[in-house]
Amino acid sequence: MRLIMLFKGCPHTRMEVFISGENLMSRIHSGTELARPFLPAKDFDLSKRFYEALGFEKLLDGDVAIFEMGRSGFILQNYYKRELAENFMMQLMVDDLDAWWSHISVLDLPSRFGVPAPSPPAIQPWGLRIAYVIDPSGVLWHIAQRRQDALQD
Repeated sequence: MRLIMLFKGCPHTRMEVFISGENLMSRIHSGTELARPFLPAKDFDLSKRFYEALGFEKLLDGDVAIFEMGRSGFILQNYYKRELAENFMMQLMVDDLDAWWSHISVLDLPSRFGVPAPSPPAIQPWGLRIAYVIDPSGVLWHIAQRRQDALQD
């Protein structure tokens, strides 16, 4: 096994260490790891209601709120920087985008949450069929149709 160490402040300096016969990751990787991004919230309570209306399950509601759907989730934080929020994007891969669009359409998100109208599903130049939703803080959600036989989806 080869371990490469990079040194902070010296991007061109690296040290390679070879470890024979042992895979260090196999000792710490359990297969249950979960990455959760932190999403900003301009109005924390409004954002929590928005995500619950979309169908996310709220697992924790305190100084932060943890939401989950399927195997993915995120942490909603009571923190807002416009520059961050309006440049933040999330992708939710779904099996049936038409059913999702029907669900989103009846929610009347603009009048309930003061957000722009969602964009209906359309094929994008990169091949995914996507509907777009913007949350109350400006975070752009790509709700994308999972493609059969596309491992990355």
